[in-house]
Amino acid sequence: MASAGKKVKFDNPVVQWINDRLPIYSILHDQYGNFPTPRNFNYFWSFGAIAMAMLGIMIVTGVFLAMSYTPHTTLAFESIEHMMRDVNYGWLMRYTHMNGASFFFIAVYIHISRGLFYGSYRQPRELVWIFGVVIMLLMMVTAFMGYTLPWSQMSGWGVTVITSLFSAVPLIGDGLVTWLWGGFAVDNPTLNRFYALHFLLPFVICAVVFVHVWALHVSGSNNPTGVEPKSEKDVIPFNPYYTTKDSFGTVVFMIIFMAVVFFAPLVLADPAHFRQFDPMQTPPHIVPEWYFLPFYAILRAFTIDLNIPFTHIILLPAKLQGVIAMFSSILLLLFLPWLDTSPVRSAVYRPVYKWCLLLLLLAVCALTYAGSKPPEGMPLWFGIVGTFYYFLHFLVIVPVLGKYEKTLTPPASISESVEAGHE
Repeated sequence: MASAGKKVKFDNPVVQWINDRLPIYSILHDQYGNFPTPRNFNYFWSFGAIAMAMLGIMIVTGVFLAMSYTPHTTLAFESIEHMMRDVNYGWLMRYTHMNGASFFFIAVYIHISRGLFYGSYRQPRELVWIFGVVIMLLMMVTAFMGYTLPWSQMSGWGVTVITSLFSAVPLIGDGLVTWLWGGFAVDNPTLNRFYALHFLLPFVICAVVFVHVWALHVSGSNNPTGVEPKSEKDVIPFNPYYTTKDSFGTVVFMIIFMAVVFFAPLVLADPAHFRQFDPMQTPPHIVPEWYFLPFYAILRAFTIDLNIPFTHIILLPAKLQGVIAMFSSILLLLFLPWLDTSPVRSAVYRPVYKWCLLLLLLAVCALTYAGSKPPEGMPLWFGIVGTFYYFLHFLVIVPVLGKYEKTLTPPASISESVEAGHE
């Protein structure tokens, strides 16, 4: 295999001429062609490539949409209607971008879930994991700002409710909300700054993705066994094996994505998105996009102020508790490499941890359901129980299992597990 920095000869004279002066093709050959990769990847490892493809689609369609969009409160909704009805293929750009956000989150959530199951956050890949969580945070901020741009009844009230949460921050809360709004109410300055940031942040995401992949290529990829490669028998070149596998997985994913775009583009859209924002009429139930619902449910799971016993002095209002819990539920993932101290990396060889991950998945599903319903009755209890288990899993179960779980013995090498599987 070619080592980094070794000059590679190319048959194409134009490619060779460019490479002699700027060795970009040699770098690509080393990092994506001959890069040694564990030989036992499954299709869950294709979702990194799928997420990058979706990021590219979102940027391209976003640029085309920006050509026809008007970031003004009196014209934003009409400009989108004009785009849908009068601009050539404007409907296709909007439906692709609108549903692309959901499929981008699907790919990233599966990618993160794979990391949780196979222990891809463990040493020496802590920075790879941290940059991945940062990417997810940037995606959420970008998606939230994009959610406001149609200036529909749901998006206008959504930004009003979510940005008002910052008023719970002690001392600086009210000033922080005013700064976010650009005034004393959600209005044109709010829409303008959200539009500017929504356009800029995808390119910031691209930069963090570059660092994420760079860190991955320094530490190497994890694999389903969680065992580090020990010999040439444990690895294969990335190309053509995984370029072919990732391409096939991406094509299947894109077929499903385009089927939704062409045949069910509004399946994930709320009807309130098709009415212009009216600041004088509050919708009966404000619902964010589905990929925000678990965190929205965590926010609403706290309904009781924390008081000093036998007094009426409030130590921690319920609203502030919810805001802290919502942000903590994401930031907690940054510390996962140090919370999990198990000697075994992959959940394949951790029987108890595997069941705990299943319970975590059920908790997230319960939170998603709770976030989609009004905070009352059974949905509220789903949110409370789901929130309790979510934090219990990461703060208690993961550290305790790391010390006391009786694990199975992983294979001695990747090649041993592959050959045993073939037998």
